[in-house]
Amino acid sequence: MARRKWRVVWAESAADDLVEIVSFIAGNSPANAHRLLIRLRSRADSLERSPQRGRVVPELASAGTRMWRELVVKPYRIVYRIRKDIVMVGAVVDGRRDLEDLLLERLTRNV
Repeated sequence: MARRKWRVVWAESAADDLVEIVSFIAGNSPANAHRLLIRLRSRADSLERSPQRGRVVPELASAGTRMWRELVVKPYRIVYRIRKDIVMVGAVVDGRRDLEDLLLERLTRNV
């Protein structure tokens, strides 16, 4: 029996997050940056098999929004949502930063 497979799609903002994180780390260690890139991409790609395994983002759930889930790749958080057969990666954030502040900054950046 074939298992259901979702398509993992990266939002432009999430792809930008990934580039920013990897570029920053590459300034000190290109090898570590490459390893982190592989780890983050691999974990996101693994969502094609079982996207429900990620937890609901606690900060958003407390605000009444339960559609966003996350996978933790310490210290980073891959934030995504599931719609039909698509897993949309919406952000990759440093888990040591306040997610609410990051979202507010992102939402007001282009206003």
